[in-house]
Amino acid sequence: MCFPMESCKCHVITPTLWHMLFSMTPASTQRRAAAALVVVGLLTPLTACGGDGTEDTSTRLTVLAASSLTDVFEEAGAAYEKEHPGTEVTFSFAGSQELAAQVGQGAPADALVTADTKTMDGLKSDTGTPVVIAKNRLVIATGKGNPEKVESLEDLADKRLKVVLAAPEVPVGRYSRQILDAQRITVKPVSQEPNVRAVLSKVELGEADAGLVYRTDVASAAGKVGSVDIPDEQNAVASYPAATLRTSEHAAAAEAFVKWLSSPEAQKILTGAGFQQP
Repeated sequence: MCFPMESCKCHVITPTLWHMLFSMTPASTQRRAAAALVVVGLLTPLTACGGDGTEDTSTRLTVLAASSLTDVFEEAGAAYEKEHPGTEVTFSFAGSQELAAQVGQGAPADALVTADTKTMDGLKSDTGTPVVIAKNRLVIATGKGNPEKVESLEDLADKRLKVVLAAPEVPVGRYSRQILDAQRITVKPVSQEPNVRAVLSKVELGEADAGLVYRTDVASAAGKVGSVDIPDEQNAVASYPAATLRTSEHAAAAEAFVKWLSSPEAQKILTGAGFQQP
């Protein structure tokens, strides 16, 4: 006797087993034992499949994402899960250069979103075709109320200011040096951080007077830091490409998520957080 459930182990009671169990057992006991075995045969597969007789078909996606996407992707992930029942999205946030290193080391993940095209282009053999899902611009983050009265990029050259920047290998660090070099402004940072959120944290905690971060980062810390806009002609535009990873065990689901990031619903969430449309 067999009680099969799809993708579950089937418990088989063979004729030989029946004979061994009942050949030397009184008739009344045989009937009770038979009933018990039938129940076991029916219930055991249900337990193996999760208790309700259904196979666990949920998909868990792991997305490596630039740290500047931390807040907005938490919101986007919740919206995606609501729209796609059975799919769970987990994010791992870090500087784009750290994410690239993780991909190179074979970290188990399904999709990647960086804060620049240069990092993504360096991973062509590891990803599908990338698509830019958003853009961003830099601002000067200052202490709450801007106590040092920072008004422009030129002010960051003041040796009395404690300025913090991201490290050169970090996208926002490259953008920062790009715009400072273009204006021939020399800044000697008190520290160089591994990602943009670390720069923001230094300013927020009062460990630095100012730092260059993305516009969206300042928005995420509203009321905790000040902000000074940088004119467009002096600024840099950061592009955020997204791509699936070739090592993903959920290729179709990963592709669906990356495609969704360009959808009207996802774009509404991104622009609501201060990102620019691609």
